Amino acid sequence: MNRTHFYFFLFALFVTSCGLVAYKYFVLGFPITPEEKVNAWDIEVHISFDAQNEPVKVVLFLPGYSRNFIISSENFVSKSYGITTSTDNINRNVIWAINEASKRQVLLYRFRVNKVKVKNPPDSIPPFELEVPELLEPYRSAANTLLAEVREKSADTESFVMKLFKRLNAQPPDENVAILLDKEISADKKVELAVQLLALADIPARVVNGIRVKTRTNDAQIEKGIEVYSGGKWTSYDPNSGTASISGNYLAWWRGTKPLVQLYGGKNLKTNISVGLQEEKAINAALIRTETMNPRLLDFSLFSLPLHFQAVYHLLLLIPIGVLFLVILRNIIGLETFGTFMPVLIALSFRETHLISGIILFSILVAIGMVARLYLENFRLLMVSRLASLLIIIIICIGVFDILFYKLNLEMGLSITIFPIVILTMTIERMTITWEERGSKAALHQCIGSLIAASIVYFFMFNKYSRHLIFIYPELLLLILAITMLLGRYKGYRLFELFRFKEMNKV
Repeated sequence: MNRTHFYFFLFALFVTSCGLVAYKYFVLGFPITPEEKVNAWDIEVHISFDAQNEPVKVVLFLPGYSRNFIISSENFVSKSYGITTSTDNINRNVIWAINEASKRQVLLYRFRVNKVKVKNPPDSIPPFELEVPELLEPYRSAANTLLAEVREKSADTESFVMKLFKRLNAQPPDENVAILLDKEISADKKVELAVQLLALADIPARVVNGIRVKTRTNDAQIEKGIEVYSGGKWTSYDPNSGTASISGNYLAWWRGTKPLVQLYGGKNLKTNISVGLQEEKAINAALIRTETMNPRLLDFSLFSLPLHFQAVYHLLLLIPIGVLFLVILRNIIGLETFGTFMPVLIALSFRETHLISGIILFSILVAIGMVARLYLENFRLLMVSRLASLLIIIIICIGVFDILFYKLNLEMGLSITIFPIVILTMTIERMTITWEERGSKAALHQCIGSLIAASIVYFFMFNKYSRHLIFIYPELLLLILAITMLLGRYKGYRLFELFRFKEMNKV
């Protein structure tokens, strides 16, 4: 395989990995650090009224889609009321109903929203029928004159809407606008009038109602906006500026001119909306955002697995990190170890005992195992029997240590029962062979090198940032693969060899 092919393959791995990570971070909002938190808002609708000893029905519009927020949870609080939710092509609502009620009644609706930018709202369908208002004189003549003037100075739907709002917001209003507003110069009136005028111009539009989601408020006010259908989608317009943009803290709630709450069978209706700012883990918000924006991505991610399988991958995905740093330690630095991946396995065993306790236990058990292995050599056993005998001796030692540490109230003794005994057995066997073939100095040198490598690998594998990043962004495995393959082409001096051959440079 030529070098061009090799480096092109590495480049493809690099681009794919970085692209997927960038998409998950910048678009879906997956966090880089495990402690990262994001803002979430708890919103409560408090409904109270006086019942009159007769059947009661309360209809509340529920928040639908919004370009700036998504609903992560919601619940209803009521006593003895039946609850029914329904959805049409535009709005969601809930109906509380009871056969008979008296005195003051209280109903609550709570929901939590997270910040997100929705590019493709779910109801980008054209209206079924354009409702053209029937205006009497002089309102019809004023509307036709205003629309003709606006159309003359506009090129498309967007410029038409912007010019129309500029005329409606002009101070003082011109004669035609003043007639149409009929002395009611308010923001809500201008929005409703704009919808009617756009319908006369054969442009579908609708009123959207929502609130400003701020840090904290006990009395959020409903604000009306407008959405215009153009180019196959609904576009939100700011009624104050007339531009095709809307403030990022605006939560669109429901569409239409009906009130938020409709009461049947009661009186003295009072509605209060409160907003509270909360903090939650960024990963939870990212999962909710992904489920809304790209649900198929979750279907083919580690998060779709059962929890016990996820726990396995929390550990399994750390091994490539350990292997990468072991390659650096061996190929670049020149550290000698037992075997190629033995330090990674030793580092995995330290996960149960922790680093310092693991090194102490590892050293003690290896020392005992070495003595036992050298003693078994006198009996000239076959390799399989020798390994089996050594394994049994190690288990006996573990049991003794377990009882001893328990009696001494030392916690590190409790984790020794799950210390990987097979790793210990193979390490002792490998050390013994090295001792016999290359001498005690080489065996101890490799043993110390293995412990140093295992400690370094343990640090990079089991810190909270590595565990978080590799599970949230498993695409990083492609980048690790690319770096590992690149290191495999390194043929220069190792760091320790520079010290080893330093005398040659003097010649």
